Amino acid sequence: MRLNKIALNGFRNYDFETAEFGSGTNVISGPNAQGKTNLLEAVYMLSCGKSFRTRFDKELIGFGASSAEILADIYSHDRDQTIRIKMDTGRPKKITVNGVKKKASELSELVNVVLFCPDDLNLIKDGASVRRKLIDNAICQIRPRYAELLSEYNRLYEHKTRILKDWHEKPSLLDMLDDFSEGMCRVSANLIRYRASFTKKLNEVAPPIHSEFSGNGEKLEITYKTVSTVRDPFASAREIYYDICEHQEKHRQAELDAGQCLTGAHKDDLEISINGRSARSFASQGQTRTAALSLKLAEREILLEEKGEYPILLLDDVLSELDVKRQEFVLNRIGGGQTLISCCEDEGISKRTGGKVLFVEKGRIR
Repeated sequence: MRLNKIALNGFRNYDFETAEFGSGTNVISGPNAQGKTNLLEAVYMLSCGKSFRTRFDKELIGFGASSAEILADIYSHDRDQTIRIKMDTGRPKKITVNGVKKKASELSELVNVVLFCPDDLNLIKDGASVRRKLIDNAICQIRPRYAELLSEYNRLYEHKTRILKDWHEKPSLLDMLDDFSEGMCRVSANLIRYRASFTKKLNEVAPPIHSEFSGNGEKLEITYKTVSTVRDPFASAREIYYDICEHQEKHRQAELDAGQCLTGAHKDDLEISINGRSARSFASQGQTRTAALSLKLAEREILLEEKGEYPILLLDDVLSELDVKRQEFVLNRIGGGQTLISCCEDEGISKRTGGKVLFVEKGRIR
């Protein structure tokens, strides 16, 4: 799996620009705020049809432009393929693969990416939402149906939240509350089974990487945490559904009082420990960075195992945040697949990786 060429038209700060990539390491160099992350953002969209920086497509359209387009030539499943993503102001996004219309969730069947950016170095210490995002993004690429379930859950959650916030002014909204609660319990049951399975795999793959990374001195453990009444997250969806319904019934009045959804998969988290102690509470900055890197590298290995091809690895200005030891570990682990690394200074990295160098300045690539 590799990206051979990409063309950007009206995307972010690119008027019209093309770039060709090598099959190994590609170093994207240039001063800050010139378009390096924008380029990686466009590559990321090839796997899921959405940005990792914004929810709104209109923000991807360049200043003064009425539309934006990403056109990419990729090699996947032993053949050359072309992906086109077109965004027009005020219209739904259009996605085609080899000229055939596709849904965003179908892109993961062709392209998989693992993104690692500076914010991810904080995923151990940050709130639960960043850890849910880690597993959600990975599962969406492995199991296309999961993306549809997640979208349905978010829709139900938003509707129910509005009811809980507005029912005092409009009591008739309560007539729909139980229907949305039931829907969230039903979809949660399926999401939980997927998340539990992925977390189990993550807990198999990440600890050996972390042990090697830390010099065989630390033991990493990852545990999935979900609704307290769920007795077995690996049980059938039907059993999990009844367990969540029990929690929902107990917390219905509390939800009405708080004006918030208190039951469902949106409360899930990963509990990460190092040598038996909570990493979030007790780990040093160096330990949390090592753990975060181990999780991302494990995600890459899991996608390789599931898909039979390495995903495209995107390192967005993350190496500058690491000490030399951690830089070397990452660079030594990324062989075998295609990697795009953005950085301000290319000389050191390009010499250490032997990769192709692209220079970005003011929305131009050379």
